[in-house]
Amino acid sequence: MIKDITIGQYFPGRSPVHRLDPRVKILLALGYIVMLFTAQNAWGLALGVVLGFGAYVVSRIPLVMILRSLKPVVPIIIFTAILNMLFVEGAVLWQWWIIKITREGIDTAVFMAVRIVCLIAGTSLLTYT
Repeated sequence: MIKDITIGQYFPGRSPVHRLDPRVKILLALGYIVMLFTAQNAWGLALGVVLGFGAYVVSRIPLVMILRSLKPVVPIIIFTAILNMLFVEGAVLWQWWIIKITREGIDTAVFMAVRIVCLIAGTSLLTYT
């Protein structure tokens, strides 16, 4: 179980990302984080997904490594998505007693889940290289 978790591990390689100065990589990672937090709509978040995916393609890190870095935070992502889905007000899609799911809640839950995945994957790239 613990060998499947790759947060903080180095993945050897000779890609352009591996050869970048560590200070540049830290600044790029900070810029990526700021961009993800300031994204207000799906287009801004989609740009973050594309940039993150592009960075992984350039760095030649396997997809399996990204998935392993996300493994420990899956419960947090699910918990956050459920809370957003249940407590964001809006147009009610389904309701039972005091529990209600709204359209805006689902939108917010998906938006936040994608944001968290991008944050973890983006910062993991820093330690992989």
